Amino acid sequence: MKRPAVLFAILLAFSTRAEAAADYLKDIKPLLKERCVSCHGSVKQKGDLRLDAGALIDKSIHAELISRVTSHDEDERMPPEGARLTQSQVEMLKHWFAAGAPFPSDEVIPKKPSEHWSFQPVKRPQVPESASKHPIDAFVFGKHEPPPQAAPMALLRRIHLDLTGLPPTLAEQDAFTHQPHPSYQSYEAVIDDLLTRPEYGERWARHWLDVVRYADSNGYERDAEKPFVWRYRDYVIEALNQDKPFNRFVMEQLAGDELRDKTLETHIATGFLRLGHWDDEPADPAADRYDQLDDIVSTTGQAFLGLTIGCARCHDHKFEPLATRDYYSLVAVFNPLERPRKGRTELTVPVDGKEVYTWREPSAKPPETHVLVRGSPTRFGDLVEPAVPAILVKQQPQFQSGEKTTQRRLGLAQWIASTNNPLTARVIVNRVWQQHFGQGLVTTANDFGLMGTAPSHPELLDWLAHWFMHDAKWSLKKLHRLILTSRTWQSVKSSDALMRYRRLEVEAIRDSMLTVSGQLNPKRFGPAMKPGIPAAALEANTDKEKVWQASDEREASRRSIYAFIKRGLVVPMLETLDLADTVSSCPKRQVTTVAPQALSLFNGDFVNQQAKHFAARLKREAGDDSEKQINLAWRLALCREPTANEMAKMQAFLQVESLEQACRVVLNLNEFVYPE
Repeated sequence: MKRPAVLFAILLAFSTRAEAAADYLKDIKPLLKERCVSCHGSVKQKGDLRLDAGALIDKSIHAELISRVTSHDEDERMPPEGARLTQSQVEMLKHWFAAGAPFPSDEVIPKKPSEHWSFQPVKRPQVPESASKHPIDAFVFGKHEPPPQAAPMALLRRIHLDLTGLPPTLAEQDAFTHQPHPSYQSYEAVIDDLLTRPEYGERWARHWLDVVRYADSNGYERDAEKPFVWRYRDYVIEALNQDKPFNRFVMEQLAGDELRDKTLETHIATGFLRLGHWDDEPADPAADRYDQLDDIVSTTGQAFLGLTIGCARCHDHKFEPLATRDYYSLVAVFNPLERPRKGRTELTVPVDGKEVYTWREPSAKPPETHVLVRGSPTRFGDLVEPAVPAILVKQQPQFQSGEKTTQRRLGLAQWIASTNNPLTARVIVNRVWQQHFGQGLVTTANDFGLMGTAPSHPELLDWLAHWFMHDAKWSLKKLHRLILTSRTWQSVKSSDALMRYRRLEVEAIRDSMLTVSGQLNPKRFGPAMKPGIPAAALEANTDKEKVWQASDEREASRRSIYAFIKRGLVVPMLETLDLADTVSSCPKRQVTTVAPQALSLFNGDFVNQQAKHFAARLKREAGDDSEKQINLAWRLALCREPTANEMAKMQAFLQVESLEQACRVVLNLNEFVYPE
């Protein structure tokens, strides 16, 4: 082939490849999504232009688009930020336009944000026809036969660990076993009994403390103790035990000092606003002030609404219909608050003769709040008034002024706690479901926005949310009872079922060890205790003699919810076994499997100490008979008797090892750290 002919063939091949490369699904749509859709998609439409579906790209704008992406005028070129489109990308667009901009006829046009499922009013779906009379089972199984129920004693242990975080005692096991026929009715009786116990609040308060980023210290370099912050922890425990309606629970935490019937308790509840980490000597006080407000706005958005509103601090949210103006309108709600302090020292607010850890509003006249351009505290933009995200309401709620405070937080709290709010009930119902099943109906518990996951059972979620508000009157205990009496929850666990295998949280593991060893101190409320910490964990601290004054063994044997959570020095056992992050709202704990966990549970001082106490208890209650000792150990720790094979192996073990070492083995069984 002559040289000109070769060149012509190469050019022809290149041209053919370029045209072939102009494939909408493989090339054009990904390019538009990466470079254009953040400003011209379903969430945001600058210039009333959408480019997130082929059907929306009218032929009349083809030339204008090419002109913009090739323009050298910085005010005209698109995209306005980042690198320009490459020459090949521009050519690809040209070829696609020249071919008539074809796209699949069945391409789905993304819904407008206002049509997003979680922004719709909560309506009560019809319960599906089913062989089951339980509404949850009807939604989950329909006309299919539900899986078998778990074995009676295994289910008893699961119920106890789920509601109280403690295994059933021997007396409780015997009482259940001696029922003529362990049945659905007897399980209901167990559930009702456990929901009345104070241990229920201690168990479930920890779940809420994860969501609201609770800790006993401020973090940062000095990591000072938050004075009397434990009053908020105790408030949560008592609120759950009293079955305080969740809508009231919301209002007290956001605006307990602004309620008409405010009390010491409701003032303590507003400690929620002050739980975040705090720098007592910031390099930039102005920026730090807005960081504190951001902590409140972000946590409020995630905890109660399941919205990542904090991402709109510096610019309109890239992926959600949340504008910067929405963000600063919420900042305006909390801007009247002041943090009581004297230099580096935090101060409390006296209420009815007590030191309450909360913010305060010094005046009913609110300060001005501006949009901060690019989030900079030195660049004031438009003035904003208090408001809720525009996407969620057709008409903004009223924010009335008060005589002593601005009443802005009360206005926000009333809207969040309203039955007209599409998010609050869905979010809390999903959180409760997540804790019972290991995974929520919406797996992104803090994100119900466009970027969050869709619910696995949307009609069930809405039925539960509507039932929770209107039938249960926002009662969490009634919601627990409804879930726990379903076959969905009581069924045998499997890898593909809603009821997943999952390890207990570290607090339940530690508290269970204290229970079976007979050492659990039932003391409730008050200042936090400090468990012992290995000396090696203190070595890196500049003041290792004073940074952690461990409590005596009796005090340190209280339930783990009363352990001091120091942001800069977390108790190693708690940290190793996946304690929640305390810097921001934690929607769901990580569950890792790493070598230090095995070392902590097998060689740690705490576990060895409990093994020693466990052995002493077995000798005290079962005497010197090894068979009786093993049988008692199994019942206390695992809520069942050992199999013949287990009994033989443990008796052989005791021929060469001590009872204390046998107890250490029992506390390290997988079955001990799993609900089943």
